[in-house]
Amino acid sequence: MQNIIAGIIAQGTGVPPVNAPSSVDYLVLAGGGGGAGGAGGGGGAGGFRSTVGSTGGGGSLESALSVTAGVSLTVTVGGGGAGAGDGGSGGNGTNSVFSSITAIGGGGGAHSTGSGAGGDGGSSGGGGYGGGPSGTRTASPVQGYNGGYGGSGAPTYGGGGGGGAGGAGGSGNSGAGGTNLAISISGSSVARGGGGGGSPAGAGGGGGAGTSGGTLSATANSGSGGAAAPSNGGGSGAGGSGIVIIRYSDTYSAAAATTGSPTITTSGGYRIYQFTGSGSITF
Repeated sequence: MQNIIAGIIAQGTGVPPVNAPSSVDYLVLAGGGGGAGGAGGGGGAGGFRSTVGSTGGGGSLESALSVTAGVSLTVTVGGGGAGAGDGGSGGNGTNSVFSSITAIGGGGGAHSTGSGAGGDGGSSGGGGYGGGPSGTRTASPVQGYNGGYGGSGAPTYGGGGGGGAGGAGGSGNSGAGGTNLAISISGSSVARGGGGGGSPAGAGGGGGAGTSGGTLSATANSGSGGAAAPSNGGGSGAGGSGIVIIRYSDTYSAAAATTGSPTITTSGGYRIYQFTGSGSITF
């Protein structure tokens, strides 16, 4: 009744009626880490925070975010970490942010020399050859898994897989990337947040796979890790950029304003806003 009265009053003054949600669901996924060059580790997935389906690292689902009508909320989509040349470490992914919710970028894979340690992050990077340790999943709340340890034996001289949102990276030569997570916040089930495979032929867990002739770099907006180089002389794959998805019941009005050109759809009783680049939203 109050909404009806407010609408009548608003129509009389030329101001559109407001029926904004009081809270919204979200997926905030950071950029994945890049893979290492040479006999190194795969990149870790970006931090995975969600109110729907699953959240990274086996943590508890988060509560919907309270919002206030007329207040602009910042959306930042993190980039993927850079791949590396021979013997170099992969770069860490960068953070994604929606209002007060921050997802931490994935750790880069460790370089091939000196038993290098994978980078820390939402999910951590895999360790390099020589038994190099993984990085550490540093985010709070937990947003992903740790990568695997590097191998130490000839002839493959491989690295560990990067951690994924859904599972830890494999250890040893050609460590497999940690598994991704599939949730349906966008209206259909989409898997994101896989770890990159370790050198020389680690299977990607949804990130890049370290196979000769395969795809080393992770897909854009997947938040997955890039794969390590498939050989000592090769370069590695970059991590995938992140994404921010916001949804709420379509019984409420469309957002009053957005920037950054999100993809806007209505599906399954929800209004859905998918940001593949940075922007803002006002309800």
